[in-house]
Amino acid sequence: MKTKQVPVIITLIAGLITCILGFKMHMGTAQFVRTLVIILISFYILGCIAKLVLDKNFKEEPEEEATEEAGEESVGEGTEGAEETTEESTEASNTP
Repeated sequence: MKTKQVPVIITLIAGLITCILGFKMHMGTAQFVRTLVIILISFYILGCIAKLVLDKNFKEEPEEEATEEAGEESVGEGTEGAEETTEESTEASNTP
């Protein structure tokens, strides 16, 4: 799962809501900027935590499936190599 954008999206949504509320409440510029910076930093940190949780929970399932698929492929490749070796040894024993 692609979770690289999660912190950025959460931060931008929080910033948008803060801007809308700041304009609606007629906040002063200094108070608005201070509030906006605090909100952006805190929600970026929360977004990073959410990304880690998502990565941890969704990373386990594909690895198990990928491991099973890799195991099946290596088993298939191993039997093909054995057949080729058997054919080569048979041909070598038939030639004088």
